[in-house]
This record gives sequence, C-alpha cells and structure tokens, in this order.
Amino acid sequence: MRVLIADDSALIRDGLAQVLPAHGFEVAGAVADLAALLAAVAATEPDVALIDIRMPPTFTDEGIQAATTIRSRFPTVGVIVLSQHVDADYALTLLHHDPARTGYLLKDRITEMAVLAAAIERVCRGETVLDPELVDLLLHGQAVRSRLDELTTREREVLALVAQGLTDRGIADRLWLTPKTVETHVRHILRKLNLPTDALYNRRVLAVLTYMREDGVTDAR
Repeated sequence: MRVLIADDSALIRDGLAQVLPAHGFEVAGAVADLAALLAAVAATEPDVALIDIRMPPTFTDEGIQAATTIRSRFPTVGVIVLSQHVDADYALTLLHHDPARTGYLLKDRITEMAVLAAAIERVCRGETVLDPELVDLLLHGQAVRSRLDELTTREREVLALVAQGLTDRGIADRLWLTPKTVETHVRHILRKLNLPTDALYNRRVLAVLTYMREDGVTDAR
C-alpha cells in the first residue's frame, strides 16, 4: 500500500517516512505544500494521502482544499486529513459530498502507529475514519436536540461507533454484541433521529454526523 505524506514540518515528514515502511507501507513521497501535494498525487497516484490540514501558502484550510481536489480528480486515492485541533466545520466540509475513502484524525494519532496504520488501511478499503474526539464533540456539544436524549445508553454507544465509521461487525466486536443486535440498535437509532435508512455504510455515517452538526454543536479550534 502506497502512502503520500504532505506536511510543512520536516520533522513529521521525515518521521512518517521512516516509520511507515516498518508497518508495511510504501512511501510514495513526502511534500511540504499544497501545490507540491497535488503534483505528487498526479505523478504517483498513491493509495492514500496523509494531509496536514494547514499548509503553505496560507496555513488555513489547504488540507481540505487538497482533499476535495484529490477526490474529484483522483477518486481512487484515499485521503486522511490531520488536524492539530478538532474542527467540526472543517470535518463536515471534508465529508459533505462523499465520505468514502476519507479520514479526519487529530495529529496526535501519528504517534499511535497502530491507530494510524488501521486508519490508512480502512480508508484504502473505501471506509470513513473519524477521530473519536470529533465524534465526542458532536455527541456531547451544546444545543443537541431532544431526540438524542431519547436514545438509550447502549444506543448512544452504538451511535458513537457508527459516527467513527465502524461497520456493524466492528461495532459488534467492540461492544461484545452480535451483528444482528447491532443492526437492530442502528435501525432504532435512525428511526429515533429521523435519519435516512440508506444501507450504504458511508452515507449512514454522514447522515449521523450531519444531524448532530445541524443541532448547533459548536466546534473547537
């Protein structure tokens, strides 16, 4: 699996370039800014691009811009945006059109190689990966509608894992439940939140996140 690294910090670029091969990944390149990233994707077409959310020239949302462009021009390339702080607005902008092959993680996760490696593999498979802190913010932030209060404790646990991008099987393994039980919980959650019951996995994640964000949850930057 080939991974492209984009970060203006030489320390992070070099560190990832050294540690990723030890976990079975091939480094397709390491670049420092938006223009170089887009050129490298066109030249190498990696499986996944790890992208810092803030890069030259403006250090604002270059990572989100890059991810949007990459998914439009190179739909087979997965993208994982790395952010220093949880930002719900940026995350939902990233996920808005199609959350498949997309991840949003806190930058601290690069020190947890098992977590980062699993995220890269899942995004490469077409899944959605979201940082648990983002999900926690959306679930427990301000102005959450009363319908969320209708969920049972177990349904809230399941909802948090749905929003992180886990499959029913993954949720079942995490909570020591059967997949059938998880499927029932998800069906109840979607009904209580008045969300679409679309069977496509990544759309289900997006529906949940969109609902929670539209409840007025404030972001943390």
